[in-house]
Amino acid sequence: MGIDPEGRRRREADTVRRAAHWGLSVPEVLATGRCDAGSWSVFRVLPGVPCSVRTGQAVEEYVGHVLGLAERLHRPTPGLTPGSGWTNEGGHPALQHHFLLNQLSPRCRPQPWWADLAASLQPLQSHPVVYLHGDLKPEHLLVDDHRLSVVDWEASARGPAVVDYADVVFHLVRDLLYAGVKPSLVPIDLITRLPFCGPVLAWRLLLWLDRRRPQDIDLIAARDVDRLAAEDQAAAAYASLARAVSALRAAGVPR
Repeated sequence: MGIDPEGRRRREADTVRRAAHWGLSVPEVLATGRCDAGSWSVFRVLPGVPCSVRTGQAVEEYVGHVLGLAERLHRPTPGLTPGSGWTNEGGHPALQHHFLLNQLSPRCRPQPWWADLAASLQPLQSHPVVYLHGDLKPEHLLVDDHRLSVVDWEASARGPAVVDYADVVFHLVRDLLYAGVKPSLVPIDLITRLPFCGPVLAWRLLLWLDRRRPQDIDLIAARDVDRLAAEDQAAAAYASLARAVSALRAAGVPR
């Protein structure tokens, strides 16, 4: 799958310390390291409960928390280049679309949708590079009264802000459908408050499939990827995503 646990450990510890310096409520790193069993970190427990998406009101509150966090998190910084973690790692500046495509495994390149997806992501180069959480979903936002804390920064990155928003939309749609909610009942009207980019949403769906079973990436047709990437209206794209995820769930793709 191309996931580097040791690199993620180092980047998460660095990102959490930076986020705390910005005044974000994040878990303190008590210890971190590597041993024969693998990479590990110990964090101080934070108060609060994860955001819920069980009701329309809960989804609305969750989206509000995401927008409030994004306002503080997505800071354009001169000289910032796309990549993993919050520290520029040197070398030649990466392109925004290359940063996203490189997260997909080599088995994706022969797929019939690869070239069209790569082309549809190229306009991201004009987007500002900002600091990203990299894995925003309800269980990573903890609410304690009116205080919001953010956990699980191991996928932190630098890139276009729409990556974080696509994460939110994808996880929300997927988790509701896998909980048994009908596609027609997904609260699309609420999540259209989030900034939208069809190609990034298509990329996020493919990233999920790529990290399931090896054969799952073959279950989606190129026409469905192209349709989602080409959508220029958020409501239509989110409805298309819901239909695609529902079909993949029926095909046995694990959550």
